[in-house]
Amino acid sequence: MVGRGYSIFDTAIGRCGIIWSATGVVAVQLPEAREIDTRRRIFQAHPEAREQRPSENAELAIEGITGLLQGGDPDFSEVSLDAGGVPGFNRRVYEFACSIPRGETRTYHEIAKALGASGAAHSVAQAIARNPYMLIVPCHRVLEAGNYADRLSPYGGVISKRRLLALEGAQPLASKTLFEVLLPVAPPRPST
Repeated sequence: MVGRGYSIFDTAIGRCGIIWSATGVVAVQLPEAREIDTRRRIFQAHPEAREQRPSENAELAIEGITGLLQGGDPDFSEVSLDAGGVPGFNRRVYEFACSIPRGETRTYHEIAKALGASGAAHSVAQAIARNPYMLIVPCHRVLEAGNYADRLSPYGGVISKRRLLALEGAQPLASKTLFEVLLPVAPPRPST
């Protein structure tokens, strides 16, 4: 195979996309509201990719992704990733994210500390936001402080972290309210 290929496939949440090279999976695109938008996202990010039958490695990833989105617990350890354009720090974050057990979460700060870069929570958040390997690298298990599960990466499509975590049996907190963002809740005053 020369260059990159992509394929669109059915899942429990809609039609996802996967992009691969001879080295491995380059990216996963979760479904947008319409398939044409999913295809447009793929083309914008990977204009050189051509639609074709999935490689053996991509097929293995597709099976895992469809299983995960049906509530299964797939093993992605045999799926090769093409990390050619991924910065070294981001790779370390993704490796750590892959070690988080199903149904559990970690915060950006916890990962930064575990990587020996305790002041790098923002850098961890940026790496998670740029995760091209959606679901294969479970960035949905990495949350901001307070375990709020509001966001997903730019490759996210229409599904939220909260929904993905619910599939795994995790219970992240509900969204922050505007009140909580503007006026953090003070600890209760002792009664006299």
